[in-house]
Amino acid sequence: MKSMSSTIHQHLPLQSNSCRSTRKNSGIFAVAVEPHHNLMQNGAVRLAQKLSNLVHHHLETPIPNQVQYTDWSLLHKANEVIPVSSPKENVSTKWREIHGAMDYDNLLDPLHPWLRREIIKYGEFAQSTYDAFDFDSFSEYCGSCRYNRHNYFDKLGLGNTGYNVSKYFYAMSHVDVPQWLERSHLVDTWSKDSNWMGFIAVSDDQESQRIGRRDIVVSWRGTVAPSEWYEDLQRKLMPVGDGEVKVEYGFHHIYKSKGEFTRYNKTSASEQVMQELKRLVNLYRSKGEEVSLTITGHSLGGALALLNAHEAAVSIPDLPINVISFGAPRVGNVAFRDELHHLGVKTLRVVVKQDFVPRMPGVVLNESLKIFEELTGELDWIYTHVGAELRLCLNSSPYLKHGFNPAGFHHLETYLHLIDGYKSSKSTFRQNANRDIALVNKACGMLREELRIPECWYQFEHKGLVRNSHGRWVKPRRDLEDIPHNEESMPCFA
Repeated sequence: MKSMSSTIHQHLPLQSNSCRSTRKNSGIFAVAVEPHHNLMQNGAVRLAQKLSNLVHHHLETPIPNQVQYTDWSLLHKANEVIPVSSPKENVSTKWREIHGAMDYDNLLDPLHPWLRREIIKYGEFAQSTYDAFDFDSFSEYCGSCRYNRHNYFDKLGLGNTGYNVSKYFYAMSHVDVPQWLERSHLVDTWSKDSNWMGFIAVSDDQESQRIGRRDIVVSWRGTVAPSEWYEDLQRKLMPVGDGEVKVEYGFHHIYKSKGEFTRYNKTSASEQVMQELKRLVNLYRSKGEEVSLTITGHSLGGALALLNAHEAAVSIPDLPINVISFGAPRVGNVAFRDELHHLGVKTLRVVVKQDFVPRMPGVVLNESLKIFEELTGELDWIYTHVGAELRLCLNSSPYLKHGFNPAGFHHLETYLHLIDGYKSSKSTFRQNANRDIALVNKACGMLREELRIPECWYQFEHKGLVRNSHGRWVKPRRDLEDIPHNEESMPCFA
């Protein structure tokens, strides 16, 4: 696995002993500063040295020996009696730091336990958008949410989160990207143009007291298989606004697309979300409450979360905005990153080292080329990541298989498992991690065989078929309240 991971990991340039490290932007990106005598060399020599450093492989610190469970039966017995979540701490006095106000300085390595719990909370919101999505191409409701927003969290086992869903939003599905979203094989469907893309939720009074403010969450759904959209979405950067800010064309198109003759996208996903955000912020500010916005998403959802954060920061003054993304690709150029920073948007990117998707787009043309700007001038056409990074490694977990499994590397449940066990870059997987390990195999097969957890076990019994009163196996009808157009007519939260 070590040799395989080294082939897919982008190594950082090896720094010489004579170089010193400095902090930049979020405080977690170390950059090499050349010794003073190098400044006297000519441009050609400096370029040669930089190219040499760029291709030189960084020698990584070996991962400490992992805890190995030789008697797996003891783990199975422990699973029967140990709760899957710890008591929630009151974080009201530290919410701004946890929300990224200090760019996560001194919170990531080692990972602060309060921050770990909050990251997992938002990660489970993102995961719920997959669990609730109707992928059944033989269903007339394919592409919709299976549940209405009033019972959403209860149906998904998240009733104790302390949040209530305020609104669903939808995105166009006829973007010129083959199969980026599942579509029904049936002619008579709930929608021929749109797919359910996520939800907006608000913390209730009890949760707001625990976390120190009224928290509004926007959770964006990603795609199931990133290979379905990567080739078609890796287009040139397009300008946004009047300045030098540019973002990836395909992401922006999904975010902004609408159609006059559609039912759910007469307004774009962007307009649907922003209308509800402004309503909620005005509502709670009028009550004298402190309000924050947290935007989360996995994969494509993480990219859309950044576009959402940029628009919200421009449109709603003085609103603390935090993006927590998982396995997200790059979205825009250096100017886009810098503008988010100047707007005060705080971003935490959770990345698994072996995952390919965070390297896209811009596998080659990315922020690493910035070292050549003294020769090339400002590179406003390259892709650049935004914010602080929490970097995880599959090899840290004793429960995961060693092998090449790109889909498993990218699954959000794999991410959440690694976050739950992460203590620091120099520590082993924490033994008191208590998130259910079986969740890793919901939609993949990343767990070791000794755990005896079936692969891809998360599915509806009998694949959704039920036996009717005449003894025949049929597709069940949805409850009236769970039909998309009926959900539209329900009163807004708060």
